[in-house]
Amino acid sequence: MHNPVLLVIAHGSRDARHAATVHALVRRVRSLRPGLRVETGFLDFNVPSVHGVLESLAAQDVRDVVALPLLLTRAFHAKADIPAVLREAPPRLRIRQADVLGPSPLLTQALERRLYEAGLTPADKSSTGVVLASAGSTDPEAIAVIADIAREWRHTGWCAVRPAFASASLPRTEDAVRELRALGCARVAVAPYVLAPGFLPDRIARGAAGADVLAEVLGPAPEVARVVVERYDRARVPTPAALGA
Repeated sequence: MHNPVLLVIAHGSRDARHAATVHALVRRVRSLRPGLRVETGFLDFNVPSVHGVLESLAAQDVRDVVALPLLLTRAFHAKADIPAVLREAPPRLRIRQADVLGPSPLLTQALERRLYEAGLTPADKSSTGVVLASAGSTDPEAIAVIADIAREWRHTGWCAVRPAFASASLPRTEDAVRELRALGCARVAVAPYVLAPGFLPDRIARGAAGADVLAEVLGPAPEVARVVVERYDRARVPTPAALGA
């Protein structure tokens, strides 16, 4: 039996760094699972489009596809946009939509990796306040998940962890930086909880001007690639829940 094709669905951006980062992550996923066919499709701005990839797969007599949203929270894109695009797929394709990437302990490990790469050490944790800076959403579920991640991450030894949002929600990154300063943390670090560079990550970076450390986006971190493979493996076994996604 052939494994389903993994179709990684990315948001897309006018910023060329976005697609380059997505492709770097997909290359890492392929290296983790040699022999698995992995394709990339974009919802907007970049090619190939998700619809175009699905049409191409159907033309090649592919039958089974796992569509994996390259998203960190279950917000509008995962709940509405992506299911709508998948409903327009050629009828001969059997498509299962995988879960979004977050939350996952592996993603928290990736956040810490990026902070250490930016100059922190594990010995700095107890004196460092961290801003968990996400893109933001109007979806209450997505906002609640970010708050939960910040709360749980704080328990691993940081001085404090505060969520912040680049759009749609408050507080902004710069407000969270000031709050951590007021709490008395010896240093403040900003950890972007975003997958690829673009407009909102640039806004996070500007908001981090008052911080001591700004980490890179998660991008093709090894832990992110492992989450992608985990989500694929969970979705490719057709359970009733997966088929109804």
